[in-house]
Order: sequence, then C-alpha cells, then structure tokens
Amino acid sequence: MKIKLLAIGKTDDKNLNTLITTYQNRLKHYVKFDLEIIPDIKNVKNLSESQQKEKEGELILKKLQPTDQLILLDEKGKDFRSLEFANYLQKKMNSGIKQLVFVIGGPYGFSEAIYKKSMGKVSFSKMTFSHQMIRLFVVEQVYRAFTILKNEPYHHE
Repeated sequence: MKIKLLAIGKTDDKNLNTLITTYQNRLKHYVKFDLEIIPDIKNVKNLSESQQKEKEGELILKKLQPTDQLILLDEKGKDFRSLEFANYLQKKMNSGIKQLVFVIGGPYGFSEAIYKKSMGKVSFSKMTFSHQMIRLFVVEQVYRAFTILKNEPYHHE
C-alpha cells in the first residue's frame, strides 16, 4: 500500500518544512509515502466560501485515482490514540488498498463532492491547527504508527 497526503497551499515556515522532510525520510523505510501540495486558488477574495470549497474540491478530485481510498482529516472525524491509529493503518494495509489518501482541506473545509467520495474522516484533535502544522502532525503520526507496528522503540506507552 502507498500513502499520500494531499494538502492545499504551500508551507512557508522553513522549520516546519525541515521537520516534515525529516519524517518523510524516516517513512521511506516502511512505506511509499508522498506529500503532494495543491497550489492555493488565485483570487479567493472574489469567491464565496462555498465557491472556494468547490474549486478546491475539483483540484483534489483531479489528484485521485479510481482505486484510491480517500480519508478526510476533519475535526469531526474519528479520534484515535496512536496505537489505535497504527491498527487502523494495519487494517487498511490488510484490506488490499493500493493507495490510501489523506487530505487536508482548505480553510473552509471540504466540498460536498469530496465528502461523497471519502471513505471516512479522521480527527487529529478537537482543536483547530494551522493547515501548515497539521501536515507535520500527520506525517509524524504515520511514522509513529509504523514504528508501533514494527515494535520499534519510538513510541512509549
């Protein structure tokens, strides 16, 4: 199985980029992982929230393959402890999915088309984080999950 993280807009913070790259490199030992950035939509000042979600949704859908399983990162999604998230990933791998795609939406969330296409929602917290920071949290938690599955000493509980 491959794992992809789709996110809208680039990360401006060099420190966050460095940390994201660190965990992406660590993940190479466990799984094919790809972080793909969808460029920000131009002229958003002229768009309503709904129009912005629709345009972002169209861009997200263009990045998906028919066999991809789409999981939305959403504050109303399922909460996991790290061990539970590791088991969740193991079940996805066991199910024969070719590619699991996690997606971080824009500032207003997801379009209806994206909600309909998704196979589930995962929450990393009830709190709201910047779209740049959540990328780091996702990559780190995917890495942590694989170390848990391999019984490596990264995670302590």
